[in-house]
Amino acid sequence: MTFMFKLLSPLLFFTLSEDKPPLKKKIPRCRKNMNPNQTVEDESHPSITAASRRIQCLSLHLTPLPPSQPSPQLNMLTCAKAANKLEVDKVSLSTYMRGKNRDIQEKIIEFFESRPDLQTPVGVSMNEHRELCMRQLVALVREAKIKPFRYVVDDPAKYFAITEAIGSIDVSLGIKLGVQFSLWGGSVLNLGTEKHRDKYFDGIDNLDYPGCFAMTELHHGSNVQGLQTTATFDPVTDEFIIDTPNDGAIKWWIGNAAVHGKFATVFAKLILPTHDSKKVSDMGVHAFIVPIRDSNTLQTLPGIEIHDCGHKVGLNGVDNGALRFRSVRIPRDNLLNRFGDVSQDGKYTSSLPTINKRFAAMLGELVGGRVGLAYASVGFLKISVTIAVRYSLLRQQFGPPEQPEVSILDYQSQQHKLMPMLASSYAFHFATQYLVQKYSEMKKMHDEQLVADVHALSAGLKAYVTSYTAKSLSTCREACGGHGYAAVNRFGSLRNDHDIFQTFEGDNTVLMQQVAADLLKQYKDKFQGGTLSVTWNYLRESMNTYLSQPNPIIARWESADHLRDPKFQLDAFRYRTSRLLQSVAAWLRKHSKTLGTFGAWNRCLNHLLLLAESHTESVILAKFIEAVHNCPDARSRAALKLVCDLYALDHIWNDIGTYRNVDYVAPNKAKAIHKLTEYLCFQVRNIAGELVDGFDLPASVTRAPIAMQSEAYAQYTHHIGF
Repeated sequence: MTFMFKLLSPLLFFTLSEDKPPLKKKIPRCRKNMNPNQTVEDESHPSITAASRRIQCLSLHLTPLPPSQPSPQLNMLTCAKAANKLEVDKVSLSTYMRGKNRDIQEKIIEFFESRPDLQTPVGVSMNEHRELCMRQLVALVREAKIKPFRYVVDDPAKYFAITEAIGSIDVSLGIKLGVQFSLWGGSVLNLGTEKHRDKYFDGIDNLDYPGCFAMTELHHGSNVQGLQTTATFDPVTDEFIIDTPNDGAIKWWIGNAAVHGKFATVFAKLILPTHDSKKVSDMGVHAFIVPIRDSNTLQTLPGIEIHDCGHKVGLNGVDNGALRFRSVRIPRDNLLNRFGDVSQDGKYTSSLPTINKRFAAMLGELVGGRVGLAYASVGFLKISVTIAVRYSLLRQQFGPPEQPEVSILDYQSQQHKLMPMLASSYAFHFATQYLVQKYSEMKKMHDEQLVADVHALSAGLKAYVTSYTAKSLSTCREACGGHGYAAVNRFGSLRNDHDIFQTFEGDNTVLMQQVAADLLKQYKDKFQGGTLSVTWNYLRESMNTYLSQPNPIIARWESADHLRDPKFQLDAFRYRTSRLLQSVAAWLRKHSKTLGTFGAWNRCLNHLLLLAESHTESVILAKFIEAVHNCPDARSRAALKLVCDLYALDHIWNDIGTYRNVDYVAPNKAKAIHKLTEYLCFQVRNIAGELVDGFDLPASVTRAPIAMQSEAYAQYTHHIGF
């Protein structure tokens, strides 16, 4: 009691120093928590001051209840749990979540569970990890008979389901698989023609042709058009000559290059000779197949220099290397010529008229990497949230006097950390499912507008989801206290392995700028009568509504039914996006007059990033609402609706200043949103165990002792030798 009084003494000091008139005939809020045997003096008595009333309230909080009397707060908590907890059918929920590719994922997990020799030990060295990853990949393809490459184009949803399962076994293995089949193999399929497919498909599929994707250079990563590696055509020998003109053009961070790669798709400027011997024609960046090692001896081929990029923060099972080319000659047929070709006499032909159009078409075909990273990042989030929630349900600390200790997930602070994150896991799951669906349609239809839509959607979701997951991994580690710091409980390796997801396949800040640029283009097209792509339809349908003055009556509605109405939630998200879009367009017009286009863009960059983030959140919520509506099981639908409401209202509350600044939400409504968000956190906590069970992650995937469903502490102590 003395300790608690010392904690509150500063509050008492400031309370006693207030000089305010007494409030009359107002029952103190603390009365509802009073001991029935205690009384409160009549507030109308002139001798009762504001300060004395506050001291009396504090004394009621500080006075312990008799040992025989149970805590009313604990009783209230127990009653609320019993009365309001939803019934969740975990089987129906997981069936809805896992979808049609559940069988192949289970086959993969069962295969690795049966092979202890292929499981990655904690603390494995870099060299051992690299060799283990290669053995794991070979075993998957040649022993388990699972061939991911054939699904890259024909069934992308199945391919991404395979990569999710593989990544749950070992993240480095998942990335190595992606380099082999999605990047190296995907470049051959998507940028090449039938002759390349015929020559290389089987070797890529059965791992006879392990390969690399050599795009990034020491001086250029995001700016692909600035690459300096050259591929100069020699009409005399009918060959391209690949050169690294300076150190800045060394290919850097190339997966599979340091140890296992035999081929590389090399991105280089295509240079053609002209009639004037002093001049050449730069046709822009193209892709070329370049052998880098002897297929039998694995010795580096002449003219090629390879060095190991060494130990990294994470993903040390992937052998990243650096490549330099010195006049390496390759046949003309090694040009991946879907979007541009060179004849034997050196003439260039293309169905696309400009360098920029060819470049855009090339990158559009490589967007699958971003789709895969967004999808995989959700897998990281599910695993980390599952570990943190299960541990928080297990761990008990403190409690009311003379009462048992309570689960740390009963603390509001822990709920505030983890429950919105759990809601986001579900939201991102449905959003990335939608992304995979749109990507699959794109691969079948080859519609130009759909390609542009998927390009922007994948950029936004990859950037948003990976950034959120990176922050959440640290939050989950912290939420599990000291035990979260143990390597065996996985937060460290998950965080380190995932960290680079924010950078490769497009730096997140750059990708968000692409989303903002596309939004501005759509905004311009809207006012010129153009056609908007599917994801941006709401700009056409409701822009005028969103940009009109907020309805003062609706701005004050605060009932739970109204706040939990999907229309209110989605309208709020879209209103914010529309306001940001309109305002940034105006600022860009203003600043471009004095700063030019580039200067104006840089001046408005933070505003542009907020716009892209807001739009991406709107897409995520729309897909979540749609998924709730489509869920066939009533109990699962009710649980998903609860989680969706928390996701929406938590985001609105976190940006409540924006809504208050434009009077979209009145003060009373803002307060109601905050209260309801806290209540929904508590409600989601009641079914948190069932919700993480809905992810259907077996123990061989979570692997953390503190996340075990039974005897977690026993398994933890056994791990260290007891």
